[in-house]
Amino acid sequence: MGRMTKRVLIVEDDANISQLLRLYLEKDGFSVEAAADGGAGLMAFRQNPPNLVLLDIMLPVMDGWTVCREIRAESKVPIIMLTAKGETYDKVSGLEMGADDYIVKPFEMKEVLARIHAVMRRYGHADAARRLAFDQLVIDMESYTLAVREKTVDTPPKELELLFHLASSPNRVFTRNQLLDEVWGFDYFGDSRTVDVHVKRLREKLEGVSDRWSLKTVWGVGYKFEALGE
Repeated sequence: MGRMTKRVLIVEDDANISQLLRLYLEKDGFSVEAAADGGAGLMAFRQNPPNLVLLDIMLPVMDGWTVCREIRAESKVPIIMLTAKGETYDKVSGLEMGADDYIVKPFEMKEVLARIHAVMRRYGHADAARRLAFDQLVIDMESYTLAVREKTVDTPPKELELLFHLASSPNRVFTRNQLLDEVWGFDYFGDSRTVDVHVKRLREKLEGVSDRWSLKTVWGVGYKFEALGE
């Protein structure tokens, strides 16, 4: 059986960049649709949902942040943001908004393809049933839900992915850079605030739930999901 063609939606108002991306992606075996403004991009996404979105930040009609929020409200599809060098871009805010990666222009097409394949590989694992249960805590990555004391807790996708990743290897210590690479899947150039912010928010949700497990800081190293044996 042949491999199913993966679809990429490019939302980019620079026609030259959009065309270049299309050429390289199609050469790499992707099916491509392109939109030149945020409104058209959101409409294209809803009419024919892609497997991944390449999304420029500075767009006419509706900016990339708004498009990202709208898409993330209804889908977990991977989103890679495109930002011009020198544009104001708060990486923490962007990733918390639901983006999976970001690429700064001007970029090498080899880098874009590598990032796309890395993100898709991570999302490919979601095809398998993935559910972890600890005392009063259930992390279900098939339905993307977190249940604490049998009540569903509203949790952004990246927080849930981080918690699942830590809890999948109880008592193993992960450095911030490991977590950035394994959960976010790209080089973060030494900025570890993203991990710290996500751990802090998870702790606020999980504080005082059980004495059988906890999210621990290992000073000078990173974090671990500590679980006590039965």
